[in-house]
Amino acid sequence: MLSLAPIAACGGSSGGSGDSKSLEMWTFKQSHVAALRNAAAEFKKQTGITVKIDAYGPDDAYTTKVQAAAKTHDLPDVLEVHSDGEDLTLGATGIAKDIAADVGSDWSGLYQKGVQLSGTVTDAKYKESVPSDSKTHGVKKGQRFSVPFTSGTFGIVLADKKMLAAAGITRPPASWEEFIADLKATKAASGTSGGVSLGLKVKATGLTWVLQPLAFAQLGPDKYHALFGKDASADFASPDGLKVLGLYDQMQPYWMPGTQTLDIDAADQAFAQGKSAWDIGGTFTLAFLQQNGMNPDDVMAFGLPGPQAGAVPKPALGPLALTGLTVTATSGHAENAEKWARFLAQPAVATRFAKDATEVPATELGPDAAQVMGPTLADMTKTFVGTPETTYDPSLNDFRPPTYDQDSVGEVLADLTPLAQKSVEATGKAMAKLNNSFWATSK
Repeated sequence: MLSLAPIAACGGSSGGSGDSKSLEMWTFKQSHVAALRNAAAEFKKQTGITVKIDAYGPDDAYTTKVQAAAKTHDLPDVLEVHSDGEDLTLGATGIAKDIAADVGSDWSGLYQKGVQLSGTVTDAKYKESVPSDSKTHGVKKGQRFSVPFTSGTFGIVLADKKMLAAAGITRPPASWEEFIADLKATKAASGTSGGVSLGLKVKATGLTWVLQPLAFAQLGPDKYHALFGKDASADFASPDGLKVLGLYDQMQPYWMPGTQTLDIDAADQAFAQGKSAWDIGGTFTLAFLQQNGMNPDDVMAFGLPGPQAGAVPKPALGPLALTGLTVTATSGHAENAEKWARFLAQPAVATRFAKDATEVPATELGPDAAQVMGPTLADMTKTFVGTPETTYDPSLNDFRPPTYDQDSVGEVLADLTPLAQKSVEATGKAMAKLNNSFWATSK
């Protein structure tokens, strides 16, 4: 997330290309570069406009690059950004152009229904922006600072088929209990390399990618929401909360050694290198694994399973926009930049991108989507299928206090596992106390 003083979008200097027939685009996703360049070649054939694609990573390096370029008014025309967070921050600082007036239903209708408003300051997003210390403070309702580009979800488990076969496992686990049993089996068969990797150096990953969908599956929507509420009889220190934390703590013996020191990319790389049999990530992980030399056909992928006796034993994972396309306010060629963003939303272009990048596009691809994306990626998207009552939707956060900070909650959870410094009971009390402090400051 960027923290910058507002910049002027005018005043004689501008970013992007100085040529009216060329554009510049930056991305933080190296795995998207080749696919974007292929799309750019077709875009030039159709429009005569050249798009230069550059990647800067990892995320913190990209943030630094954008910060420096914003200060010198040397930004590109288009930025690939983290959706519904970074894009709104860029809008609040004056870096992103408000494109709400230009994105009509004929454009937004190209996207999957669940992500069509991504990048827009909805009522909920505006409410989050009101506090003066909010990263998006200053945005206005109805503004739009990006359109969706890729979609997907978190809580996807990826497994090495060969290592699983060595442990006698040939199919995804049907329940949380089977998942834990399978972890035990692969560790027995492959030793320390038979465990599970997750970028737990980023503490919120354990919370948002595992504990929260697990809690939803165990408790159902209402009781899951109550964990973050004000009622002490239903929070993380309650019997329901302790039950969920106990289930999560069952993973303690099976973490890959050192996984708490790895960021997300490093954890995925460890899996690709055979240092773990399992990896927890999202639909976006497969492209990164392929980039690091792993064949997608060697990967088994499935959504995190629910407990057998849980309220939602077969949970679905709701898709959300993962990355979006932002037109910079300093671009001298905003019309062409928007033309490029809309071009990438066309079904034929998105289909080619899905194949080239091994990524789920935000565009609605229709009934042939599974065939387009390949079997492993298609298996991931099967987790999207559910009813509102059985779908864990990570984009719904209005049941939490407005000042809720997932990173500090993730720090507390890490003391339970993988650090094993606190018991389930002590962790529940600490999480409830922290949550209460968020409600208190929200007043």
